[in-house]
Parts: sequence; C-alpha cells; structure tokens
Amino acid sequence: MGEDVAEGSLVWHVPDCFLPSRSSGSAKSHEAFCVLNVSPTDTAELSFTFYFADRAALSSRAELPPSRNVHFRTDQPEMIGVQLPTDVPYACRIASNVPVTVQYSRLDAQEGYALMTTNAIPVG
Repeated sequence: MGEDVAEGSLVWHVPDCFLPSRSSGSAKSHEAFCVLNVSPTDTAELSFTFYFADRAALSSRAELPPSRNVHFRTDQPEMIGVQLPTDVPYACRIASNVPVTVQYSRLDAQEGYALMTTNAIPVG
C-alpha cells in the first residue's frame, strides 16, 4: 500500500458517552477517545463537539501528529480542551482534516470494574 493512501474517516460519532464521577480502589474511572492517525506526514487537526440533552454543546480542538495514536482522556481537560460534566450522558462528534480512526472506551471503577469499549461510527 502506498504512503499516499488515506485510511480512516474524516468524521466520527460516539452517541453513548458518560464520564463517571466516582471511583473505588486505585483505578480512576474515566473514558477516552482513542484516535489513530496513520498518515506518515499530516498532523490531524481534531475538532470535538460534545452534545447534551439539556444544555448547549461544547466544542474544543486538539492535534494528533502523523503516525501516532493518542488516548484523549475526558477526565483530563488539558487533553481535550474543555471541562466536561460528570455523571451526565452526552454524545461526541469528532472531525478531522485528515482521515483518522476513532475508538471509545470507558472504565467505570466502582465496586469492581466495568470496561466498555466500542468503535466510533464513521460518517460518510
């Protein structure tokens, strides 16, 4: 496969997000948008839009260097550029200037661990 072949999609949706506020034990409850940029030359300029049932959407931006994978943790505002509310269901739209692949995961560390992971839904 040539290096100029684009892999992934430009827009992704994750309709079922939820940042837990509580944790038990040494693991911290959190969620992450795992984004893979396989381009050998192009930085992915990411736009995150967070949608809620009862409030206005929040938007932020981040960058992902070429040939890298980053787990953008939602409990770390410095990674995603915005402070998200906890214990509130929301959805996320991730758009990129170059094709990327997105996976979503949530660790709910309360009286035992529950790990959920799913591929985001590519648009287009």
